[in-house]
Amino acid sequence: MPKGLHFISVLLNEFHATPTRRHMGITKTLARVRENFIWTEIKDDVWQFVEACIDCQHTKYDNRKQAGLLCPLSVSSRPWDDLSLDFIVGLPTYCGHTAILVIVDHFSKGIHLGMLHSHFIAHLVAILFMEVVGKIHGMPRSLVSDCDPLLISCFWQELFRMSRTKLSMSSAYHP
Repeated sequence: MPKGLHFISVLLNEFHATPTRRHMGITKTLARVRENFIWTEIKDDVWQFVEACIDCQHTKYDNRKQAGLLCPLSVSSRPWDDLSLDFIVGLPTYCGHTAILVIVDHFSKGIHLGMLHSHFIAHLVAILFMEVVGKIHGMPRSLVSDCDPLLISCFWQELFRMSRTKLSMSSAYHP
């Protein structure tokens, strides 16, 4: 269907803004239109139409959680003093390992990687951390990670309390 036809706006109005359709949003409007019609830029046209709908702008609200205040990371003064830690999981199996522990230095942006089995636990991660980072660079001053249940465990908290490493949790969400 050629771009810019008046028919498209009439059609989208019929599938989105009539009393029986009740301004259901982009996803449902797109699904309804696709049941009967198809053109190359259908998704873009529906998105633009619904975003420009005055009634939707007045009555709909943003259902996302409001963002909190940002807390910038401290500036590192030496390499391997301030680190971040995360996991890459769900990888194809290599020698029985399906996850990677990623440790990044904030000062130099250097990284250390360690392989983990699919069902790793807190003390195995701590052992790998000590082998990969602790032996070479010593214990860090601070460590930033997401709120992974493994990293907020009592064992992990106590380990870094005893080594005087400040354990900070980021608010990032990684589905």
